[in-house]
Amino acid sequence: MSTLSWVLAGVVIYTAVVLAADRRGLLPNAISVSGPLTTIHTKRGRRFLTRLARPKRIWRALGNVGVGAALVIMVGTFVLLVYQSAQIIESPPTQSTLQSPQNVLVIPGVNDFLPLSVAPEIVFGLLVGMVVHEGGHGLLCRVEDIDIDSMGVALLAVLPVGAFVEPDEDSVDAVGRGPRTRMYAAGILNNLIITVLAFALLFGPVVGAIAVADGASVGGVYPNSAAADADIAAGDQIVMIDDQPVDSNAALDDALAAAGSPTVSATLADGTETTVEQRPLVTRMIADSPFATGESPQLTTDDTITAVAGTAVQTNAEIHAAAADADSAVVEIAAADGDTGETKQVTGPIGVFGSVAPDGPLSTTAAEPGDRLILTHVAGERTVTFDDLEAALDDTTAGETIEVVAYADGEATTDTIELADHPEEPTGTYIGITDATGLSGIGADSFGIQPYPAGTYLSILGGEIADGIAVVLLFLLVLPFAAVVDPTLNYNFAGFVDGNMAFYEAVGPLAALGDGGVFLLANLLFWTGWININLALFNCIPAFPLDGGHILRTSTEAIVSRLPTTAKPALTRAVTTGVGLMMLISLVLMVFGPRLLN
Repeated sequence: MSTLSWVLAGVVIYTAVVLAADRRGLLPNAISVSGPLTTIHTKRGRRFLTRLARPKRIWRALGNVGVGAALVIMVGTFVLLVYQSAQIIESPPTQSTLQSPQNVLVIPGVNDFLPLSVAPEIVFGLLVGMVVHEGGHGLLCRVEDIDIDSMGVALLAVLPVGAFVEPDEDSVDAVGRGPRTRMYAAGILNNLIITVLAFALLFGPVVGAIAVADGASVGGVYPNSAAADADIAAGDQIVMIDDQPVDSNAALDDALAAAGSPTVSATLADGTETTVEQRPLVTRMIADSPFATGESPQLTTDDTITAVAGTAVQTNAEIHAAAADADSAVVEIAAADGDTGETKQVTGPIGVFGSVAPDGPLSTTAAEPGDRLILTHVAGERTVTFDDLEAALDDTTAGETIEVVAYADGEATTDTIELADHPEEPTGTYIGITDATGLSGIGADSFGIQPYPAGTYLSILGGEIADGIAVVLLFLLVLPFAAVVDPTLNYNFAGFVDGNMAFYEAVGPLAALGDGGVFLLANLLFWTGWININLALFNCIPAFPLDGGHILRTSTEAIVSRLPTTAKPALTRAVTTGVGLMMLISLVLMVFGPRLLN
């Protein structure tokens, strides 16, 4: 059974037991049951909130800040949701795991991006978020002299999914629009404050106490690769190749390039030594590569390249050398079929494969913008990989005229172009090719591991990846599904879990807590901040029954009250209902649109 099946079975059993107990009168009056939802009511805490609300001027000032923040986020949320829904209708994207219905639920193990291993941290973040959110509503109720009937929490089976404060409706109606708006915005402000506090602690002392461990981090291993045959597995840390220490992912590439033989000895962090016999496994093929199109046979992923231009190869460096030294840019590649093991030969031009950029130097040739071509020679230099292209342009200047040889549809052309200034770099020249990749779109890996970007994720957690708090928050928000947003990362980041914990170590004064203690603290702060910012953003959607819907109503009432019309209530209802329906349609389109429209 899948995790979702177990969860559903547990919910059904829980519901049956609780409903039976409720019918027999075994539950106290404070507990209400409605299917799998259980609400627990209490009147306790009202005196505490009344005492806490005494410095009313301070709380009202903070409430006004909350109103301002909520209004800004509401406008941004409205524009974003409407824009996204329009884009989905105009050009429906393909269904992705991110848009699967179960991934809307914040339930570890059911949501593909929330693993069970961090369930305690996620539940902790949910509890903190709900308590401070509803506590904010309760506090501002007492600040504005609004009576509270009860407070409590809502559970889906045993999982807390909400908290609530039930203000007395007569008291709410008796106060003005300003006090009501401050009360509705208070929960959002509290979530934002908790987000700032959690991420500030994470950025500062906690991430400062975590360092990337020495070695190349193995996030995954390609099946049938040299590393897989050598029993190297995900979670391993490679610290030495032959006698050369390896302290990072980049250092592994350097060590393999410096090795005198395709057969190398790899030492892992736990002291295990294993022999790796390298061979170039095809791990990626661009669909329109000349080696993946045309008549059979074709190169496919899982094939192993054995020779290039008649020269036997075992490493990526040997592939490069054989292609560069060949008499022609059009070479024959011999490969062992990944399924049958039989040898096949595929012929095509090898070079830098990409698209002609609009308004770039290459667009002045017969090639049209967007055309796909393979650059085999640039400025007299052989260009097998993108590094070769950069090296060929290193000593050139803008305005300089160079000769390029390119293949398109199997035909070679030689053109003279004038280089331009690079549009994104202060120095360097621009040839006008985009989406460029070497080896004509063949992705080959002779070692066979997928490195884990441990340093990248640590930089994001430390707020060092970009300038500006908004950009940093955006990076943090997408970490749990990072590989969906940026497939080059290969892995999502759900915190420090079993799969990546070996890639980090605790340092500094907090190291006294041990690796486990520091990682737990980091996970608690990350998920508390992540959930609170999402709670704030979600509650700012201008639709009932969310706080944003209530704020929309009070704001609309304030504007409509100044208009020369007698139908003020009807106009207010029309605006709030219309906006609410737009938000509902937008949310449905974002979740179900790709599946329905395709």
